[in-house]
Amino acid sequence: MARMFSASCDHPDTTALADACDEIAALAERTCVEGPWRSGAFAVLARRGVLAGFIPRACGGSGAGEVAILEAIAALAERCLTTALALTQWASAVRIIAGGPADVREARLPALAAGAAFTTVGISQLTTSRQHVGGPTLAAVSADGRWRLDGLCPWVTGADSSDTIVTGAATPDGGQMFFIVPTDAAGLAIDPPLRMLALSGSRTSAVRFQGVVPAAAIRPAGPGGPRTGGLATTATALGATRASLALVRREAAARADLEPIAAGLDAEAA
Repeated sequence: MARMFSASCDHPDTTALADACDEIAALAERTCVEGPWRSGAFAVLARRGVLAGFIPRACGGSGAGEVAILEAIAALAERCLTTALALTQWASAVRIIAGGPADVREARLPALAAGAAFTTVGISQLTTSRQHVGGPTLAAVSADGRWRLDGLCPWVTGADSSDTIVTGAATPDGGQMFFIVPTDAAGLAIDPPLRMLALSGSRTSAVRFQGVVPAAAIRPAGPGGPRTGGLATTATALGATRASLALVRREAAARADLEPIAAGLDAEAA
């Protein structure tokens, strides 16, 4: 089996990526209902080395460059948008863990690279969701050397299918902290996944915290709070765009008047 990423290459291996995309596409019908954790799509990403690309070599990954990772995300999104969306949320959680203390990195990242554990992220309450409310949506208080979390994460992809959630909470001093929380922690309740107009297979839920003690705390690396979205989100959108354009091209093959429109949209996407 060809390696997806290598230290000497700025792009994913063409054959490995194509094979991974074919496997993901074969599971897409199940994934859009069950989610990629239960359909086996995440197992494909682990076996094909996609997950390892997001994780440093020192922590069991292959440490792929950003361009290679973005190309892989776009290609996967073209074949199964649900899988690609879940992957970006997993990757966001991994990025936060990779910025944590050495003991946290060493304890968590190797299993994530191998697909032996699943994680996801829930930080919208710090960045976009419920910013109109008077107080913090999720608050963290430290007492007797232990943090406790109270409140709500409004949007968590794959909450009921992951082993841990990486979340963020407001602290009494006006700052913010990240926390790794096991999904079976006492006081944590996961709402049923939302039925949405699209991507219900992402199994996105609200998660409620009542005196939850996290497994680990991670201080943000710099000022300005957590980074949102990023180029991974753009790569996912580009992959979805390419999939839509494939439908337009197929229609244009039967309707000549659509050919210049399809060509123009293809040029914009390129």
